[in-house]
Amino acid sequence: MSNASAPCRFDWLPSRWLTAALLALALLAPFSLLASDLPPIVAWPLALLAGAWGIREVRRHVLQPPRALVIPGGLGEARCDEMPMASLRVRWRGPLGFLCWRDPDGRTRRLVFWPDMLPAAARRELKLAMQQRETAGGGASMAG
Repeated sequence: MSNASAPCRFDWLPSRWLTAALLALALLAPFSLLASDLPPIVAWPLALLAGAWGIREVRRHVLQPPRALVIPGGLGEARCDEMPMASLRVRWRGPLGFLCWRDPDGRTRRLVFWPDMLPAAARRELKLAMQQRETAGGGASMAG
């Protein structure tokens, strides 16, 4: 017996895959500038800036706090860290999941789920919960 009304619960964490990709870019960006035809007086400061900026982005990504998400199927209120998620949308680009919602202050919030943080079973669960939400929301019919 399946419980169709059970909420979809999972945690969002910074992706290790994205961390590795950002780190690789941060380390390679200075070399690409130094290998270009820029004069050394321009290339060296830009290379240092690109490396520092890249490391800053890696650090910023890694230090993001984990998020606890609860997304019930149907008309139940979705929550992120116990805060309501209004206008929740999920878009899929292959195995990447993009969540977008409005917090209680009206600000847009976003999270990206990489495959290393949202395995196939959890992706299916999230897709089913969102389908149930869309079905329960109904929307106005053409006649009325």
